[in-house]
Amino acid sequence: MIIIPVATRQELDACLAIRMEVFVNEQQVPFEEELDEYDVSPEACHHVLMTDGDKPVATGRWKVYEDGTAKLQRIAVLKEYRGGGTGRLLMEALEDSARQAGMKRAILDGQCHAEGFYKKQGYQTISTEPFLDAGILHVRMVKEL
Repeated sequence: MIIIPVATRQELDACLAIRMEVFVNEQQVPFEEELDEYDVSPEACHHVLMTDGDKPVATGRWKVYEDGTAKLQRIAVLKEYRGGGTGRLLMEALEDSARQAGMKRAILDGQCHAEGFYKKQGYQTISTEPFLDAGILHVRMVKEL
């Protein structure tokens, strides 16, 4: 697996293609809810792309949420790459990127079905109740970096 800090439009487009497959096609998130201002360019936030050789297989991004806190978002792994450590490697890459930028903690809004995965990565649930985002139940989670 190769971790790529996204720097080109082509790399960003590969990230967006993964997200379209996972969120729009697989999970039925409306297309217009998937893209936002952080997807307009590689510089809009910190995108990470993971490839298996030349094949894009996973992506995520982070942005500064508040002083010293990174918000991890749009974490997606193609279905055939789930369960084999790809997600863990992606999370480590996102956290390393945030840590190198001076972030002290990370938060994320994880889908409830993935809460156990994030707990294994060291995240703690801090929301008292699940909440809807794009029609899918989520919980807010945090981890000290």
